[in-house]
Amino acid sequence: MTQSWRVLIAADKFKGSLTAAEVAEHVTAGIRRVRPGASVVALPVADGGDGTVDAAVAGGFTPVEVEVTGPLGLPVAARFALRGETAVVEMAQAAGLVLLPPGTFAPMTATTYGAGELIAAALDAGASRVILGVGGSATTDGGAGMLMALGARLLDADGDPLPLGGAPLRELATADLSALDPRLKDTEFVLASDVDNPLTGPTGAASVYGPQKGADPLEVDILDRALAHFAEVLARSEGSRAAELADAPGAGAAGGIGFGALLGLRATFRPGIEVLLEVLGFAEALVEADVVITGEGSLDEQTLRGKAPAGVAAAARAAGKPVLAVCGRLALETTPLAEAGIEAAYPLTALEPNPQRSIANAGPLLERVAAQLAEERLAA
Repeated sequence: MTQSWRVLIAADKFKGSLTAAEVAEHVTAGIRRVRPGASVVALPVADGGDGTVDAAVAGGFTPVEVEVTGPLGLPVAARFALRGETAVVEMAQAAGLVLLPPGTFAPMTATTYGAGELIAAALDAGASRVILGVGGSATTDGGAGMLMALGARLLDADGDPLPLGGAPLRELATADLSALDPRLKDTEFVLASDVDNPLTGPTGAASVYGPQKGADPLEVDILDRALAHFAEVLARSEGSRAAELADAPGAGAAGGIGFGALLGLRATFRPGIEVLLEVLGFAEALVEADVVITGEGSLDEQTLRGKAPAGVAAAARAAGKPVLAVCGRLALETTPLAEAGIEAAYPLTALEPNPQRSIANAGPLLERVAAQLAEERLAA
């Protein structure tokens, strides 16, 4: 008897080449080339970083376009996703590395001010629950810009508003969060992130992620001290809770915006993929599936630390569903893959070893890889 396979595709983007929705389209095309009778459901996913709003929109949310302040202080076009009273806000839309000119970094001055403007826009649209996806940021300002956009007063010793960015936090003299947008108190905020770093120290926002944003060792030290000072000043006005939250898991996410969200928005920290799977209805879609296909651009050690494929595989395995993966490159051995709940992975580099050509031809290659997967794993 011929099996009619029910396939659920829940893959993240292939960074630099394909969005999560495009990944799903190409995998679907490849499967149907070999198994035309297969029932394929696409549920593009993300882990809170760039691509989170796209995944939400692909999952049925409505995109809302706004203009906000970009990481360099200039206006940028951004959007959030809305469904009912739930908004998905992606801080990378306002403060992401992708918004910087090619080859440009601004580790000392990049701001999250636009992320605060995005949140305000979501509240204006009627949101009472905001999923704040963080990751891919150009910033290391502890969320100071976000809080300022929402009404916080951060002043220097002369009583003047602090300039935007991480480095100016060294000059912070007083912090007052009492004028934050009153709507924040009636809104549920979820901090969705794939990292659980504290705000400062050797595993903090500046030390671990500053170099990725162009910070040299001296600048990393300056930013780490600035963030520590930021937390100290806030502890004077907000009490011991500020000091405690600086050490909380997720406080160091996305240049420390996690700290600003935990303190100023009273957000709850949760793994990004876990939140997105819940919001997108993954559990309901999983019930009808015989097999799940997940993936991302690079399956490597970082994947196992809370990235989308690991979250998808964990949820599917808990439901007793087999999981296969597609990826641009594979840097994991069979054992860690299996331990993560992934039976087999199909990389594009198996067909095209040259990374540049693989990225340039990711779509057609992915269709061929998906066809191979279907031939080998989805028996006719």
